Amino acid sequence: MVRDRTLLAECFECHLECSGNLGRTWAFVKRWGGDTIAGMKPPKPAETQTATLAEIAREAGVSAPTVSKVLNGRADVAPATRARVEELLRAYGYRRRRAEASRSPLIDLVFHELESAWALEVIRGVENVARDAGLSVVLSESAGRLTPGRTWADQVAARRPHGVVLVLSGLDGSQRALLTSRSIPFVVMDPAGDPGPDVPSIGATNWQGGLAATRHLVELGHTRIGAISGPSRMMCSRARVDGYRAALETAGLPADPSLVVTGDFHHDAGYRLGLELLRRPDRPTAVFAGNDLQALGLYEAARELGLRIPGDVSVVGFDDLPVARWVGPPLTTVRQPLTEMAEAAARLVLELGRARQERAATRVELATSLVVRSSTAAPAVAGR
Repeated sequence: MVRDRTLLAECFECHLECSGNLGRTWAFVKRWGGDTIAGMKPPKPAETQTATLAEIAREAGVSAPTVSKVLNGRADVAPATRARVEELLRAYGYRRRRAEASRSPLIDLVFHELESAWALEVIRGVENVARDAGLSVVLSESAGRLTPGRTWADQVAARRPHGVVLVLSGLDGSQRALLTSRSIPFVVMDPAGDPGPDVPSIGATNWQGGLAATRHLVELGHTRIGAISGPSRMMCSRARVDGYRAALETAGLPADPSLVVTGDFHHDAGYRLGLELLRRPDRPTAVFAGNDLQALGLYEAARELGLRIPGDVSVVGFDDLPVARWVGPPLTTVRQPLTEMAEAAARLVLELGRARQERAATRVELATSLVVRSSTAAPAVAGR
């Protein structure tokens, strides 16, 4: 009997999270006199969650405060117990009510890599929105992986930020369930793959950008146009190359597969693959470099081989990073509105956090645009 009273006291202590409202807690107390815990029937599910913490605690064989500790990311829970509770939270589709989910004044920003000017533009955009909202930004890197590690998800649950913005990254099913059960909204910016119909995302018109870059070179008179793509696993990279191929096809030009090489969006890949393309006896007279960093690597390869830009080879990048204006010659590129994309992702994640009800997943693509500078010109010899 003492143990029963202790459990009842624990359930009262956590009554808001156990039941979602005082009425359901009172119904639980009224049934106490006539039912044992094991014999109680679960209350009728609410629209937004199918079980209370008390019900999950009963099935897990732990106290309601223990379930609350798991939800809050507390460390003082045995790993086996935590795993059992997490599995039940996922199985029941538990979602903590937003009004009950106290939040720290943070936005989590997650990159798969953090080592270029590209990332700085994204950080600037998220920071702009966070500053206006009185929030700070927590940066994480997944060391090149497209999905953060399990410990990251636990740390985010413990921090309880206003939301999470993932850049070129995604979440696996268990991570999504963990954040959803804590009412921590998330948005994917420039998703590496298809994020799924139920994941909010912000992207850019990558296909249109690849089309515009290649069409510009075709209109200058180039017929042998190479391309350095990014990683094939990334949706943005594939879309840009698809746009490149569409422009060639529309112009009635053959798409030579040997002129398309796969990089990794870094300077070194642009240099290495640029040497490969420009050393060919039938080298292309123009190259769509996939992004600005690879274009800069291509610049270095052309200099090493004694080739002039744009006299011997025209080059088009993608992103329009600040450095594109500073190099010699200034780089023709496709502007991807990185700062605006990051701002849109941060605003969306805050709106999702404020929403009282579930919203349909939002997918937004911001327009890209061609910026013509001095790295492109008509070929010295047409059809070379």
